[in-house]
Amino acid sequence: MTVPFKNIPANLRVPLFHAELDNSQANSGASTQRALIIGQITSAGTGTPGVPQISQGATEAKSIGGAGSMLALMTAAYRQADPFGEVWYLPLADDGSAVAASGSIAVTSAPTATGVIYLYIAGISGVPPVTLTVTATQSAAQVATALAAAINAQSDLPVTATASTSTVTVTAKNKGLAGNDIDIRLNYRGAASGEVMPTGLALTITQMSGGAVNPALTTAFANLLDQEFDFIAFPYTDANSLDAMKAFLSSTTGRWSWSKQIYGHAFCGYRGTLGALTTFGNGRNDEHVSVMGFNDSPTPAWVLAADLAGTVATSVRADPARPVQTLALSSFLAPPLASRFALGDRNTLLWDGISTFTVASDGTVAIENLITTYQLNSFGQPDNSYLEVETLYTLAYVLRALRSVVTSKYARMKLAADGTRFAPGSSIVTPAIIKADLIAQYQQLEYDGFVQQSAVFAQGLIVQQNSTNPNRVDVIYPAVLIAQLRVFALLMQFRLS
Repeated sequence: MTVPFKNIPANLRVPLFHAELDNSQANSGASTQRALIIGQITSAGTGTPGVPQISQGATEAKSIGGAGSMLALMTAAYRQADPFGEVWYLPLADDGSAVAASGSIAVTSAPTATGVIYLYIAGISGVPPVTLTVTATQSAAQVATALAAAINAQSDLPVTATASTSTVTVTAKNKGLAGNDIDIRLNYRGAASGEVMPTGLALTITQMSGGAVNPALTTAFANLLDQEFDFIAFPYTDANSLDAMKAFLSSTTGRWSWSKQIYGHAFCGYRGTLGALTTFGNGRNDEHVSVMGFNDSPTPAWVLAADLAGTVATSVRADPARPVQTLALSSFLAPPLASRFALGDRNTLLWDGISTFTVASDGTVAIENLITTYQLNSFGQPDNSYLEVETLYTLAYVLRALRSVVTSKYARMKLAADGTRFAPGSSIVTPAIIKADLIAQYQQLEYDGFVQQSAVFAQGLIVQQNSTNPNRVDVIYPAVLIAQLRVFALLMQFRLS
């Protein structure tokens, strides 16, 4: 038997004991599966726009992004869902031509009795509303002035406020389209929680609008280089931004391509009616982006994106093939009952590339089905091959496991044709040896619960020396991924006697 030393020379005469290490059979490592939060910062933020940096928590994010910035709020939501995993920021400055969204709260009638205003701005679970006690002695203008001061006192809100006569003008701290999704409302939790309008007081809310131009992403994406990020909280759903993300993660030229093998998946939220959501969903076709649709929640879509990414990350790190359905979100506030989508509506959304959620009796929001926006193949025909997000994460896991085996065991091997006679232990491998190793590794993946039908796989596996390049091995790897239990359908055929 030939011992396959890599470093100890054959002509060594110096006695006595010499040892070298060979880790080719010992590699069982895995990547850390980092998360990336993409978000805008304010002028008070210390982060360098377009330059990624590791996160040290939600408190630090207020310094990096500025209090009330998109980046700070997204980080807080992400950390509520995933307090342990490795997280990075990609800070973005407002575009030079961007316009800030604004809205208003007009005091149209002064209070006639003492009471409390409960004002929700970009409502997030666990974050109290802006509260203001008013009295019968206050005029409409005095209420407006006090309300603006109460808003500004909460520095973590994504807006600033000014008062003029009896109207409060609210302006987004970050300029751009995303500011239009900052919701303003009164008494979200209702009378049962003690949230009622003070007697005589009347407020008219004009929702945020007018925000324009999101940051360009090309340079910032390029600065990520080859760093792996499996979970990307993506705040934008305008066509230009989504197209940039599609190119960034593309299976042909981006992170999922053969030449990069970095992988990753992006999560977004989208606010709209059923009709608006179906129109939006049918306009996208990307296996590497998931969009959860909702209507009338106080929570901004970009906070939902961070909450969703963090929730998925905690599950996928433990088991990429286990379905993420029923996982509870941490920061996203449920829409009011009248604004929630019925079963038939949610089924329609799931056929149009939009992910769905359910709401429990206590208001807890849970993932119902998290799908990608991929719906059609290159010929425009229906294609469900990349429908479920678990499929992509399982594929990434299997491919990384394969890469680990190949790069550990065959890094410096000579290649011989099947049937070649050579001494046992030689640094030589044949297609048949590789095939046997791949079958054994597949059986381990099956045992661990990521693939199935190993006998079928072994029959279909092809490992052969390339016909024109004798230094290359070509493989057809017919993996059968494990499935997820989605639907339990039962026909109750009962009898009375």
